Amino acid sequence: MTRSGTLNYHVHKPFRQAFEIDAGGIVGNLISPELAATEVALKDQRDGNVSADFIEDGFAFAHVPTSVSDFEAEGWQQTYDAELTDLLQRKLGAKEVIVFDHTVRIDGSNADRRPARNVHSDYSPKGAEQRIVDILGAEKAADWSAGHYAFINVWRPVGAPINSAPLGFVRPSSVADADWIEIDLIYPDRKGQIMGLAANTQHEWVYRSRMTPDEVVFFNIYDNSGRPSVGHSAIDLTEDPNVTTIRKSIESRTLVRFQNA
Repeated sequence: MTRSGTLNYHVHKPFRQAFEIDAGGIVGNLISPELAATEVALKDQRDGNVSADFIEDGFAFAHVPTSVSDFEAEGWQQTYDAELTDLLQRKLGAKEVIVFDHTVRIDGSNADRRPARNVHSDYSPKGAEQRIVDILGAEKAADWSAGHYAFINVWRPVGAPINSAPLGFVRPSSVADADWIEIDLIYPDRKGQIMGLAANTQHEWVYRSRMTPDEVVFFNIYDNSGRPSVGHSAIDLTEDPNVTTIRKSIESRTLVRFQNA
């Protein structure tokens, strides 16, 4: 089944562009570069005839229930990190997994972190090289970099199935190198880089409809062996206008070392 939804592409500019996060010291205050709202066709992976293979496409869906019922309860992170480690070891053959960041996003006007509605991948090559040093230190990062490592995001609905603003993915084989734009991320205490994606009519968009809290999607946001990073975004789409549950999710960034490292 093919549906349509609206998302925001980045726009090529003759100057460097940036997001400023928590601008002015105000949590949740975001200053963003120009974005172009664009309607796209979406293929629903739920249909069964739409593939999503991690090795080929950089993203995959899985039924992986969690024992964590409350992502604000004491001790949840240790339990959830262990579950994510097991997932990536089983699905991808990871040798080591470091879970280093969790972000809960709520699609509400008062939320500190709302769904990201710009088409992007989380790290540029330069940003990834800096981030692995930030996490491991220079010496250990050099050791990991001599082998095969990747940053992988694991995304899960929280509380209720996703009825609005689902997460969609661009199949990497449909993306041209020239579509990517380096975008700075300016935090109050540090600076990073992501890759924004500009519009291209050849892009093939895939999502899974009505994802539940028992399901995850894991996707590549940087791989030092050259596996493609995956452009992704929340999509303005409502499955059932009669459902009023608020879209809530948790995304977890992981650093993975593979067996051949």
